[in-house]
Amino acid sequence: MSQGDKEKSKTVAWIRLPTATRNWANLDNPSDTKLFEPVKIGAWNLETRTAMAPMTRCFADNETGVVGGDVVEYYRKRAADGIGLIITEGIVVSPRGKGNPGVPGIYTQDQIDSWKPVTDAVHKEGGTIIAQIWHVGRLSHHELAGNLPPQAPSAIRAEGNVSRFRKPYDTPEEMTIDDIHEVVGQYAQAAKNAIEAGFDGVEIHGAHGYLIDQFCSDVTNKRTDRYGGDLPERLTFMKEVTKAVIDAIGTDRTLIRFSAHKVDNTAYEWEDPELAIRTFVEAFREVGATMIHPSTMEFTKVLADGKTMHQLVRKYWEGVIIGVGNLEPEMAEKALMEGTIDVAAFGRPLIPNSDFLTRLKNGEELEEYEARTHLPVLV
Repeated sequence: MSQGDKEKSKTVAWIRLPTATRNWANLDNPSDTKLFEPVKIGAWNLETRTAMAPMTRCFADNETGVVGGDVVEYYRKRAADGIGLIITEGIVVSPRGKGNPGVPGIYTQDQIDSWKPVTDAVHKEGGTIIAQIWHVGRLSHHELAGNLPPQAPSAIRAEGNVSRFRKPYDTPEEMTIDDIHEVVGQYAQAAKNAIEAGFDGVEIHGAHGYLIDQFCSDVTNKRTDRYGGDLPERLTFMKEVTKAVIDAIGTDRTLIRFSAHKVDNTAYEWEDPELAIRTFVEAFREVGATMIHPSTMEFTKVLADGKTMHQLVRKYWEGVIIGVGNLEPEMAEKALMEGTIDVAAFGRPLIPNSDFLTRLKNGEELEEYEARTHLPVLV
């Protein structure tokens, strides 16, 4: 931290008002903080050190995976508010990658063309937008996945029901080596398609119990070939996907997300968090990644050695880190000032508050996110 940053950190004081008001203000000048300063990461010149976290919204045409004008306006508003980096909802790389009704795709020309008005609108507002490319793996049902069984590293069915579909997960089909190579190619092609659609880059969704993470996990990956075994071997698929995407569009346009959290197994934790994080970081470094997005549901949770997930990542990683995990502005400011993260990602508060940053700057009350009210609409 520079001396100037140290002096600035002494003047930054966020008032945490009662949770019910969801209102934060800065004692001096909210704009005079790390959170609101511009930054260059990779190929992207961001207006602020903020990001819109990827959040599944399901407003694409369910049959075609094409998005419309409501999605254009949804992302345009967040760019107009000054969000530095918009990371879209998950966009599937193939029909078998689909795990929810109404999720968009990036594997047909019609889908690519439907995203062009979105990226144009964001760019006209001075924003930066990247596509989160996604394959849900076993967390699907054949009626969603082109009437084919879901794909997974091993034929182990997930417990529970498909989100927003209310039918049990299907037993997946164990992927062959040819299947693996095909899907790696689908990720690379999706990245190219995203650039054609006008996106500034992509985020590879390697977290939360979806396909890439299924390969990484000892619960879902029981393979005995080079894609299975101990953690370094289980990361092979993730490394191949990441390298293929980097080769396709460049490391300066590629972000990779990873986590211990599983949407279908919320109790799961790494047995040795620090060793797991170090192993992931070494894998990212090996394939030439430079920007990563460690995902946790609780940013302040201590995992090991008195450190949080992002502090452990920073211990081993010198590249760009996007921070996320129910972040609040004062928490984000502190992590930015300490150098733990480079950009702070906010999620649910941005669903009902398209003017999230404006409200923070002005010390105005934020509308509380409420799933039943806000998930069915785009505002």
